[in-house]
Amino acid sequence: MSDAVLIERHGSILVLSLNNPPVNGLGLALRTGISDALDKAEADDAVTAVVIKGAGRMFSAGADITEFGTPRSLADPNLPSVCLRIENSKKPVVAAIHGVAAGGGLETALSCHYRVASTKTRLGLPEVTLGIIPGAGGTQRLPRLTGVETALKLITSGELAPAAKAHKLGYVDEVVEGDPLEAALAAAERLAASGELRRTMDQDDKIAEARNNPQVFDDFAKSIAKKARGFDAPFACIEAVKAAVTLPGPEGLAKEREIFKGLVTSNQAASQRHAFFAEREVAKIPDVPKDTPIKEIASAAVIGCGTMGGGITMNFANAGIPVTVIENDPAALDRGLETIAKNYQATVDKGRMTAEDMDNRMGLISGATEMDAIADADIVIEAVFEEMDLKKQVFGELDRLSKPGAILATNTSMLDIDVIAAATGRPESVIGTHFFSPANVMKLMENVRGKKTSAETIATVMDLSKKLKKIGVLVGVCDGFVGNRMLGPYLREAGFLLEEGALPSQIDKAIYDFGFPMGPFAMMDLAGNDVGWRIRKRQRAENPNNLRYSDIADRICEMGRFGQKTGGGWHDYADGRTATPSPVVEELVVETSKRQGIERRQISDEEIIERCLYPLINEGARVLEEGIALRPSDIDIVWLFGYGFPRYRGGPMFYADTVGVKTVYDKMCEFYERHGELMTPAPLLEKLAKEDKRFADL
Repeated sequence: MSDAVLIERHGSILVLSLNNPPVNGLGLALRTGISDALDKAEADDAVTAVVIKGAGRMFSAGADITEFGTPRSLADPNLPSVCLRIENSKKPVVAAIHGVAAGGGLETALSCHYRVASTKTRLGLPEVTLGIIPGAGGTQRLPRLTGVETALKLITSGELAPAAKAHKLGYVDEVVEGDPLEAALAAAERLAASGELRRTMDQDDKIAEARNNPQVFDDFAKSIAKKARGFDAPFACIEAVKAAVTLPGPEGLAKEREIFKGLVTSNQAASQRHAFFAEREVAKIPDVPKDTPIKEIASAAVIGCGTMGGGITMNFANAGIPVTVIENDPAALDRGLETIAKNYQATVDKGRMTAEDMDNRMGLISGATEMDAIADADIVIEAVFEEMDLKKQVFGELDRLSKPGAILATNTSMLDIDVIAAATGRPESVIGTHFFSPANVMKLMENVRGKKTSAETIATVMDLSKKLKKIGVLVGVCDGFVGNRMLGPYLREAGFLLEEGALPSQIDKAIYDFGFPMGPFAMMDLAGNDVGWRIRKRQRAENPNNLRYSDIADRICEMGRFGQKTGGGWHDYADGRTATPSPVVEELVVETSKRQGIERRQISDEEIIERCLYPLINEGARVLEEGIALRPSDIDIVWLFGYGFPRYRGGPMFYADTVGVKTVYDKMCEFYERHGELMTPAPLLEKLAKEDKRFADL
């Protein structure tokens, strides 16, 4: 008997403890141990019932991630057969659940005859977030306990519900304070005495209604169509739950397994697994050891109460950290604080926050008009206008007024952190914290290390990212860092495609259909075209050259078309939000082609994707060569969480591996021949292509 399952006797009840730390992943040894222990229980007349519990801090978080993609993950006994073995036990089996029961962990519990959970437990089936469906009976058993519509919501969202909600919805039988073992033993005794097994697959009442109303599946698919756009797994989940309603039990289980196997080897599943692991890898900094001291951030200050400053301020309040926001203009401060209150009120109005929570968070925010209000802050984040001289001036003040040991951070999206740090006498305490707009919503933080930024400062800010519920990615100093630097070629080629024959609406639609939440021109309209205009003017002043340049974006700004906020940009916005093609811009585009002597041609959506994304990937290769990003997967995280790169494609560097690095390189060579120096393939891209390697091999 493997140590993966620990066995104890409590009177006539056999207690099995899942023992595969840290999360009791259901690897082959654990699955074998459960199956063998049940055989032992059935063969022992002195055993009347079985309780399954988790050792350590949880019941089970599901599959053993160390077995992902290996033959062991599907080796016998596989999880579906183990779950059937539990359900078909001749003696009652009770699940004593604490901590987390997720994925295969919950499927194991659902196959038991009774479920007891402690109050702080969270339970759910998050497989959809990995591009697959539950594959061990989850889509067949859950609807029999909760009803079809509830099961569809739980399975397609991947929600881990608290125990009280799971009890209310029907997939937990009993909730208790503290250790659930005692209550589980009592339930096992009751079931043994009654002879009742309560097999989940035998329960039919809660799926009968859907049998008479098959429209429920089409209606639900329509309800998630926008949110789940492009993803295969949510709609496969619906198909599997439908099988629970329309097929006999064994056939439904077989159909679920068939769907699962079809998805698990797909590009989407591989991409979403990659994203899952990349999120965990991003926190590992080779030259910042795990035992690096982390400073306590008990209070914060934010300089500037505009759109970014207000959003950053909200992040600290949301994390329970007192924060002072400083704005030298009292009227601007009042407007900023009012906007913060309106944002919170909107969340309350949607039922996502209580009025009490709003009051608590607003109570953590104070405003000031004098810089000396930063004196006690453990971290100060500057969020003023994106202009180097102003930032240097502000950091000189921060250096003078901040307490010793305080971290001084800048929210710059493009500027040189080392130049900013040089304005202080403590460059080791200076770091970039590039929040993405809207800062209170977007999960990415590009944390930018300067040449002299200390390991302690880096470790503290990476830890702070987690406390603010952000994904922190450590990057190096260059113009635009990782995300905005790679954005440059993407936007550049979109502009050139306009000159060559495309229109903004066509390019936006092609990129949207690829999976982005919006195309490049809609994105610029949302952010404000004047933002990019200022950046382009600075870059051209600092680095003048004779390379091809499209001036359409500049001319749009000269017309005062800054985007949604002015009612028009690349597109028109009659209602302030909905984009419609702009005849003025389309006329400008055609006129520009004529002025430059470019004969307009038909441009396919395929060319749009390649012209926009392959140069972006090529720039990512340069970012890696220069050490600006630590890993290809870090670049993927930046683009997944900062720019809406479709998760089911894994991020730009993983996507390159999917289509083939050589494919990208060959196309870049073709682009170089046709379009010149701006399309020069990166040396790293060339090297990987010629060695038949992937970015994942780095």
